[in-house]
Amino acid sequence: MASLPKILCLALFLTLFGFSVEARLLTESSQPMTFRYHKGPLLNGKITINLIWYGHFKPAQRAIVSDFITSLSSSQHEAQPSVSTWWNSIGKYHHLANPKESTTTLSLSVGKQVIDETYPLGKSLTNKHLVELASKAGQQVNAVNVILTASDVAVDGFCRSRCGTHGSSYISKSRTQKFTYIWVGNSETQCPGQCAWPFHQPIYGPQSPPLVAPNNDVGLDGMVISLASLLAGTVTNPYGNGYYQGPKEAPLEAASACPGIYGKGAYPGYAGNLLVNPTSGASYNANGMNKRQYLLPALYDPTTSSCSTLI
Repeated sequence: MASLPKILCLALFLTLFGFSVEARLLTESSQPMTFRYHKGPLLNGKITINLIWYGHFKPAQRAIVSDFITSLSSSQHEAQPSVSTWWNSIGKYHHLANPKESTTTLSLSVGKQVIDETYPLGKSLTNKHLVELASKAGQQVNAVNVILTASDVAVDGFCRSRCGTHGSSYISKSRTQKFTYIWVGNSETQCPGQCAWPFHQPIYGPQSPPLVAPNNDVGLDGMVISLASLLAGTVTNPYGNGYYQGPKEAPLEAASACPGIYGKGAYPGYAGNLLVNPTSGASYNANGMNKRQYLLPALYDPTTSSCSTLI
């Protein structure tokens, strides 16, 4: 049987270069696993996103991420296709999980921002360190604590098997309630060909020219892609018993079930037909607040059993 690291590495490779879901999810008996709901709770209602910045980030870099979070549930009417339209499609998961509920409220807002540039835990972090950092923003059931590590910070598995992760941990002095967290690393200097594709030449697979990053920052625009994917996974599979496909230890979730797909016509090594900013030449598929533009991954549509793109 393949070891977990090998499974994770295979999943990362295939995620980066857009191989089909069926190709990724074969059991040892070559039977495909199906994307399904495992009857666990989903995150719902008003969710606060707390940001923990570990290491040095410029104010302009922090603004890219905070504007993205705000754009997810923005009441402004951004040009279409928009970040909020992308996020609203997550509501399909809630409707299927709770068909008797006529409406679903799922809104995100930026909460605390913890800026820690002193590297108190060093520049080489373990999973235990991530939970410790996540706790710095408090432990609340209705919040997601997002840790963003700078380009000079190494994290276990970063670049080798993952670009980020999401998880949950019991709230202190409680064995019944958990808080959720996300970690995303800045891959600009460590592995942009793995974790910032398609804004950097890929290390493996089909070679094609890199796209221009919409916010002119390969590392941060790559982080937004990972963060978007992990937010979708956190909301629809917060505790490991929600919506996913494949093994529980290495699940394919709402976004990771649609690897390498950003626009119509995507195939391995090609992100798909995207919009291009006529001034900067940057590729994107979603408009956000403050006239920002982002590239967001396709989401698996549980009502059609297919990957859905904004454009």
